[in-house]
Amino acid sequence: MFTWNDMVTFVWAFFLTMPVVAFIHSAGHLFFAKLFGGKVKVVLGRGRLLFSLGIFKMRMLYFVDCQSYYEDLKVSNRITRTLVHAGGVIFNLLSIMLVNSAISAGYLPKHMFFYQFVYFSLYYIFFDLLPVEYGEGRYSDGKAIWNIWKEGVKEKEKSR
Repeated sequence: MFTWNDMVTFVWAFFLTMPVVAFIHSAGHLFFAKLFGGKVKVVLGRGRLLFSLGIFKMRMLYFVDCQSYYEDLKVSNRITRTLVHAGGVIFNLLSIMLVNSAISAGYLPKHMFFYQFVYFSLYYIFFDLLPVEYGEGRYSDGKAIWNIWKEGVKEKEKSR
């Protein structure tokens, strides 16, 4: 049962763990887009802009969402575009393996933060791979990858 004592856990999950997982996910997209010569940027959150630093922008509601964008891949084919779209899942999987290995080796403690980190990373992986169209030209990475291989659709820009 969820009680008032669980509010501290909820607050750090909502305001710390989820944004970290979202940023790692976006970093995966950015890594592969940059690797293949694309122009990239990332926006953490929604609402009023708090600050901007290079390709990174942070908005007031930083915990709501994280968007990554790429365009103009210099190496652009089905494989490279697939890797860009799968980059978030790849980075989430790598971060799960890193955290679990560090806990197993005794470098990190068994702590609720890491449990939530892995839980939310798996959440991101699952929902990102579902081939879903969100409307307004936005869709999951699973749908983008499906489009790339089934229809040969060339993506101009990627979000989330």
